[in-house]
Amino acid sequence: MSDVTGAPAGGKPAGLSKSALSWILHQGARDPYVILITIYIFAPYFSRVLIGDPVKGQAAMADIATAYGLITAATAPLLGASIERYGPRKPFLLGVLALMVPLLLALWFATPAGGLSVGVVGVILIALGVAYNWGDVLNNSLLARACEPGQEPLVSGLGYALANFLSVVVLIFMLWGFVLPGAVLWPGIPAAPLFGMPTDAHEPSRLSAPLAALVMVLGAIPFFLWTRDAPRTGLTMIASLRHGARLLVDTFRNLKGHKDVATFLGARMLYCDGMTALLVFGGLFAAGLMGWGELEMLAYGISLSIFGVLGGFLAPWLDKTLGPRRAVQLEIFGCLIVLIGTLGMGRDKILYFWSYDAAAHGPVWNGPLFRTLPELIYLGLGLLIAVFVTAQYASSRTLLVRLAPPDRIAAFFGLFALSGTATVWLGSLLVALATRIFQSQVAGFLPIVGLLLVGTLGLFFVKGGGREA
Repeated sequence: MSDVTGAPAGGKPAGLSKSALSWILHQGARDPYVILITIYIFAPYFSRVLIGDPVKGQAAMADIATAYGLITAATAPLLGASIERYGPRKPFLLGVLALMVPLLLALWFATPAGGLSVGVVGVILIALGVAYNWGDVLNNSLLARACEPGQEPLVSGLGYALANFLSVVVLIFMLWGFVLPGAVLWPGIPAAPLFGMPTDAHEPSRLSAPLAALVMVLGAIPFFLWTRDAPRTGLTMIASLRHGARLLVDTFRNLKGHKDVATFLGARMLYCDGMTALLVFGGLFAAGLMGWGELEMLAYGISLSIFGVLGGFLAPWLDKTLGPRRAVQLEIFGCLIVLIGTLGMGRDKILYFWSYDAAAHGPVWNGPLFRTLPELIYLGLGLLIAVFVTAQYASSRTLLVRLAPPDRIAAFFGLFALSGTATVWLGSLLVALATRIFQSQVAGFLPIVGLLLVGTLGLFFVKGGGREA
């Protein structure tokens, strides 16, 4: 016999409850925004088409990431500490949803001519970045409540795996319904784009924003119905803010009493900024360095998202086998090695040392995309990065749950958000400066390598988060 959570009476949880499954769906439905808007589709369109120059576009996106990183760093810790004193997270997550959906719909009007200006689009992207990060603090703080004790690694990993799966579904739908029609005569591909939609004003790239909004709304419905929320404490929001501010000050003051949490958050402040910058600029880098358009970027996003699902399943296994601390180290180190190899790629070179003449070698295959050896190798390196990045995010969240005091989990998730955004403005600023100074996208990525390297070394000073018996 088992209770409503799926846990056998007096025993270990037998399966995931409706509450946990709804949390996983909510996490999975939020993250396609990141895949579609900030990485593979809209951001490269913003850089390549609206700005019109990949180097200037990478610098502009770095400025946007700097802006929402600073705002998040200034607000997320107080939000996390205050919500701990207030109680329920769902009303505020509903507010985040109500803010993000209209802004995403507005991006449809970011046309190359006569639509939203570059400045307005930039402001929208900043507001979306802040709102999404606020939602992360609120959603992450419910992880331990949504599932049974001991299920956090599985639920965390499945959330990221589902996010990549849903992103793949949306990307494939866009590729099948709007990009490939008219470009290929493959069986099953419509003869013309769905709904008679033209593609001369980059409609597929702009459509990514409304689709992200739709997925987000649909995934939120079960969450609001079934995921367990924190109970009301009886404090008003104003009183909660005051208590939260005191709790935040006390949490910072007592970090010296939680040395391992403090060390972990300090290390994560660096390596997560590197990972975030890698995600934010990865699509821009691929589009600019390899000269890829909408077709290639959709296929690239689909491929990396599929392999990102593997990262969501890899993380729980590594957490259990090695412990989340060593799992995070392995995941970052793998990402670092592959990233260094990626920086040595180009349309006319392979891994720094081998030049490649496409005219002399001819296409590797007769398909419509990824026809050269450098493109295929670059794609393969990107697939490995997707696995390591996704696994790192899941393992890092599990590590915090293992290290943080249970009665202050939301406050520490506020610091967790701070550790992921406090210096993201610095990482983005360094990317912007390096890109502008050297007029090179590759040079702009060198600060990311430094952040990953220093961050993973810092984890050697964390005690705890080892393999459980």
